[in-house]
Amino acid sequence: MADGLPSGGGLGLGAMAPERTNWAAEEEPEPLEKGLFQDEESCSDCSYHDKPVTSLQGFVPEGKTLFPEIFQTSQLLFYERFRAYQDYILADCKASEVREFTAEFLEKVLEPSGWRAVWHTNVFEVLVEVTDVDFAALKAVVKLAEPYVCDSEVNTFTLDCVKELLELKECRLPLQELWVVFDGSGVFDQTALAIEHVRFFYQNIWRSWDEEEEDEYDYFVRCVEPRLRLYVFGYQKNSNIQAKGIRPNGQKITHVVSSTMMTGLLRALLRDKLCEEHCEGEIEVQFHRDPLSAINACFEGDTVIVCPGHYVVHGTFSIADSIELEGYGLPDDIVIEKRGKGDTFVDCTGADIKISNIKFVQHDAVEGILIIHRGKTTLENCVLQCETTGVTVRTSAEFLMKNSDLYGAKGAGIEIYPGSKCILSDNGIHHCKEGILIKDFLDEHYDIPKISMVNNVIHNNEGYGVVLVKPTIFSELQDNAHDGIEENKALKIQTSEEADAAERVDLEELIQCATGRMELYERTDLSEQVEGNCEIVNELVAVSTQKGHMKKKRLSELGITQADDNLMSQEMFVAIVGNQFKWNGKGSFGTFLF
Repeated sequence: MADGLPSGGGLGLGAMAPERTNWAAEEEPEPLEKGLFQDEESCSDCSYHDKPVTSLQGFVPEGKTLFPEIFQTSQLLFYERFRAYQDYILADCKASEVREFTAEFLEKVLEPSGWRAVWHTNVFEVLVEVTDVDFAALKAVVKLAEPYVCDSEVNTFTLDCVKELLELKECRLPLQELWVVFDGSGVFDQTALAIEHVRFFYQNIWRSWDEEEEDEYDYFVRCVEPRLRLYVFGYQKNSNIQAKGIRPNGQKITHVVSSTMMTGLLRALLRDKLCEEHCEGEIEVQFHRDPLSAINACFEGDTVIVCPGHYVVHGTFSIADSIELEGYGLPDDIVIEKRGKGDTFVDCTGADIKISNIKFVQHDAVEGILIIHRGKTTLENCVLQCETTGVTVRTSAEFLMKNSDLYGAKGAGIEIYPGSKCILSDNGIHHCKEGILIKDFLDEHYDIPKISMVNNVIHNNEGYGVVLVKPTIFSELQDNAHDGIEENKALKIQTSEEADAAERVDLEELIQCATGRMELYERTDLSEQVEGNCEIVNELVAVSTQKGHMKKKRLSELGITQADDNLMSQEMFVAIVGNQFKWNGKGSFGTFLF
């Protein structure tokens, strides 16, 4: 069924479909695109004055300058992929019905003709024009576009060869081999996204043996969901950069970055940063013209001072040692701009990294602007102008962000993984797809992330200010908790009365604590702007409570008792207070269950 597909992974998926048809979840009153381009009344301070017709962007693949732009569709989040397959494409189909369900979906959303695409294989790319679509076969009828554009790894692959190959295929090509040419009108947005859904499915989820299995089961539940989770959530790109450690001679160096060094600037640096009262004894100073070379020259304990200027870099800041990177001045005066396609802008694995007073600007990105894989990274008084996702805080990593401004992410502004620690204080997070995305998708062996949010302003995001992604089982446990307790009372089950009593006490302590915290928050500010604080606290309490009960139950089944069975001692709560939520497209807080 997947014969002829490109072997490599293609582009990812973009935002959910535009509002021309009924893709959007029926329970949601607004299409997913609306938040970023809101009307002027709900978004009076929005900087987007000219409303674009399409919510997607185009790009030219690297080295393919002869070709027109194709749709950039790489920002779809897990729960958007999940929802598309579950609610609109596969639903409750069986493995033998996948093609039929997919064809029915495409008939509803795909433009049958009038669009151009790049026919992409492992050997060549050719520009074609689609004249019809065979939905049942998941193929498009095409002809060569004019003017003829082709790029091949084989020098002998001529126009005549292309024509002959098309004739052999009866001018019918698999949809998943086509990359839709960009069109700013918005007419072909859903066509590009629908084809990407099909391409992603057959490249990453479908297995040739699926139809050979028992056919009396829900294919989505048994195969699609676990494989989607494995692909999306199991993928954690680990940085391979190695820490250098302390310099062999034990010396720590201060690296000064400036495109030009004038005497006045040098005197100011000596006065403010390099004099003895700021340093312990004599220090060695090295000068660099760009920040990337300075970062690459660092060892453990070094400091990089970036002087005012606009610096353009083409590589990744891979920081594996504990260093300080600081701008000498205000963030708007120290701008570091990354151009060219590639990975993350700033990649952190050091034990204690500090970054301050710098504006980072990202363009043509594939991954986020900052990823903390492990260790602690502190970001203070910085500006992050994002391109894809913003900041990603991986499991076991720690992130402190203070007095900073983050905006422009086509995914989440901040993406927080289980088992991480994230402290956000006095920041602005705005004009992203989602403000903050909290992931709690793993089982009870993983702690929920420890999150502190104090006095942040989260506004003008396309979706929610804060989104919690969690397994459905937690919601089910939460909904059935009270019923289960009442049933146990009615049946007078006495076998584990003491354990049940202790468990109820813990739960009551949690609820009382949460209630007390929420009352405190409400007294602090009664305006609608901070209602989301209570929602976030309540949801984190519920998840951590259920996870704690699951863990205790499993340990009990193994005959193991915890040394400290008090849930309160596990620091499952953190400060979430004083945050303001304004003009977010779907509201302050939302939960996605998978």
